[in-house]
Amino acid sequence: MTDQAARVRLRRVTDADLETFLDFEHDDEAVRRSRFAARPRDVFLAHWRSSILGDETCLVRTVTVDGEPAGHVVAWWEKGQRNGPEGDRRFLGYWLGRPYWGRGIGPEAVALFLREEGNRPLYADPFAGNTASVRLLEKLGFQRVGTVRHGEDEHVLLALPAQAV
Repeated sequence: MTDQAARVRLRRVTDADLETFLDFEHDDEAVRRSRFAARPRDVFLAHWRSSILGDETCLVRTVTVDGEPAGHVVAWWEKGQRNGPEGDRRFLGYWLGRPYWGRGIGPEAVALFLREEGNRPLYADPFAGNTASVRLLEKLGFQRVGTVRHGEDEHVLLALPAQAV
């Protein structure tokens, strides 16, 4: 573990964190890499307050570095949209602010989160062009199981199998 990673922590999300998350979502380079369209403030806050924080089945944590919010990690149940007949799937997503990229924070934060989120298999579907995110998840044990399309964009479907930590 690096000195930087030793300062990475997870904690419950506070309402004040949402403004930081909104700023991170509106970073042009982050939008380009994730292929996730930034939402207007009111839509973003409503989604977070009702669909994430208001959903008791979601596990969500703020990633902090030296006590400052650096991003978030979340797991949620996706019902029926891409699952086919096999049923619901649990997905993981994460977002770090650009000042925290390339410093070992992402792998450390997701690894900490995986200790708390015990559901397996666990899925993720980063944009195929976001090779850093795909590599991060693969290093943590996620395996490629296919591709999915979100609009015009191809995403890599990854699964963390039941036997993985």
